[in-house]
Amino acid sequence: MKEVGKFLMIAGLFLVGLGLLFWSGWGRGWLGRLPGDIHVSRGNFSFYFPLTTCILLSLVLTFLLWLFRR
Repeated sequence: MKEVGKFLMIAGLFLVGLGLLFWSGWGRGWLGRLPGDIHVSRGNFSFYFPLTTCILLSLVLTFLLWLFRR
C-alpha cells in the first residue's frame, strides 16, 4: 500500500506543476495547434479535434507511467 501512496503523491505533484505551467500561459501558442490536428469550419459550424496533441500527450503519459513502474 505504500507504493500506491507514493505514486499518488508524485502524480499529484506532477499534475499541480503541469497545471501551474498551463495557468501561467506556457504552451498556449502551440498546444492544440500542432500539425495533424483537425479543424473544420463551415459557415456557423466548427469542428476541432486535436489528434496529434492527443497522441503526443498519450506518449508522454505512457513514458512517465512506465518510468514510475520501474
